[in-house]
Amino acid sequence: MSARCNIADAVTQMAAKQRDALAVVTPSGRDRAGRRIYARLTYGELDRDSDVIARGLIASGISPSMRAVLMVRPSLEFFSLTFALFKAGIAPVMIDPGLGRAQLGQCLAEAKPDAFIGIPAAHAARIALGWGRPTVRKLVTVGRRLFWGGCTLPQLRELGASSAIALPHTLADDVAAVLFTSGSTGIAKGVVYRHRHFVAQVEMIRDTYGIQAGEIDLPTFPLFALFDPALGMTTVLPEMDFARPARVDPEMLRELIADWRVTNVFGSPAVLATVARHASGKDVRWPTVRRVLSAGAPVPIAALTGMRGILSEDAQIFTPYGATECLPVASIGSREILAETRDKTDRGAGVCVGHVVAPNDVRIIAISDAPIARWQDAREVPRGEIGEITVLGPTTTDAYFERPEATASSKIRRGDDIVHRMGDTGYLDAQGRLWFCGRKSHRVELADCTLFTAPVEEVFNTHPAVFRSALVGVTLRGVTTPVVCIERDPLASMPEAELMTDLRRLAALHTTTSRVQTFLVHPGFPVDIRHNAKIGREQVAVWAQARLP
Repeated sequence: MSARCNIADAVTQMAAKQRDALAVVTPSGRDRAGRRIYARLTYGELDRDSDVIARGLIASGISPSMRAVLMVRPSLEFFSLTFALFKAGIAPVMIDPGLGRAQLGQCLAEAKPDAFIGIPAAHAARIALGWGRPTVRKLVTVGRRLFWGGCTLPQLRELGASSAIALPHTLADDVAAVLFTSGSTGIAKGVVYRHRHFVAQVEMIRDTYGIQAGEIDLPTFPLFALFDPALGMTTVLPEMDFARPARVDPEMLRELIADWRVTNVFGSPAVLATVARHASGKDVRWPTVRRVLSAGAPVPIAALTGMRGILSEDAQIFTPYGATECLPVASIGSREILAETRDKTDRGAGVCVGHVVAPNDVRIIAISDAPIARWQDAREVPRGEIGEITVLGPTTTDAYFERPEATASSKIRRGDDIVHRMGDTGYLDAQGRLWFCGRKSHRVELADCTLFTAPVEEVFNTHPAVFRSALVGVTLRGVTTPVVCIERDPLASMPEAELMTDLRRLAALHTTTSRVQTFLVHPGFPVDIRHNAKIGREQVAVWAQARLP
């Protein structure tokens, strides 16, 4: 029989080593003195509870190899249910609830789930909007069940406690989960994760950042929190709206860090920017934090410098580069950014996303919007030349669920291996570092050259009155014209005419921006739900086109 592989085995192994150590804690109110009260789950309890729920799921008729939508808020139950699904060989389907009704409905239709596990509000929406109606046959309610039938979580536990069902012998290539992308550059797609992908991710994250069992993590992105139990860390769940990370309360984060002596924080660039702005001019410190991980988009320099004043001298902010389809691909720390790569970024070199994480094989190929079936049909470009980023590694997923065309457009077969096309442009420098130049679909092709978003935008982002910028292409008199839209810093009071003059002077200083002559001030960019950081440039382009003759 082939060797068993299941990402949930890491929880069982950790429970054997540190049974009474806390796996998850979450705020649950305050005492009379105003101090926070926390609900807690030890590793032993998480392992036992997920075992019981796994058997209960199977006993209720949700069989191994089925798919189950999981719509439960980050909580102790969220962790128990997720690892129970893994143990039972049932693939959780995870979709950002902030995608909106239309996208959620489409994602659920594509995922063809057999079961729906959710809080009462999720079930009410399922019924009202018809989510999963053609395929969902089993229901589990986490909370008060109303008229829709199915099991409650306590009933699942009762079934599992009295069951002698043997949990399945899962293999490395068995489907572990279907995780939907953020949909920030198109329709959200379900990425097929196999158990080997999750196991490799845990190993690569641990080795890259030196994470040790016993550390305390404060994650502001729920999916990243699921790595914590496999890494032996305690998860401290913050009180926040995870669909709107930019609105996080910095004082709440500081209080949790102080209460639990947090050593690791995961936050999107929007979270770090909010914390840095709040701390400006104040004596705010995160003295116990050793590292901050931030992903989803490049972290603004202002956020990096602001966070540097909050952290201790030996702490760093790391910006892992990757995607739902493959993570981590590369990584860089704030020391290297601020000491070296920042200046190049400010002059139009793009954003350095760092050194390739071993054992990934990252190569740059000539940009093409067409599918590439075989590696021999791709053309690798010389070092230093901008092209499309590709990666082959142990976390490289091999397919999208029920989307063969998307799979064909994003995957290249190299012998027996599958290479993932990141959909990003970039290049490798002389030191082997990877530089990000923007999404392939966001490039602006002119008659005699191509402009890429990151090299252009980062030049204008150096202006003190600019919060962020977006390069788009519009059609003027039948010709594609580059336009840079500006979202102003709300604290800057510079007159618009003066700002326009400054930006044109700035554009003339660099080769990468010399073709830009048109600027528009935008009232506020649309951004992705997951990280509140990726700009919806397609929408910005439509807005800009409507405002130019």
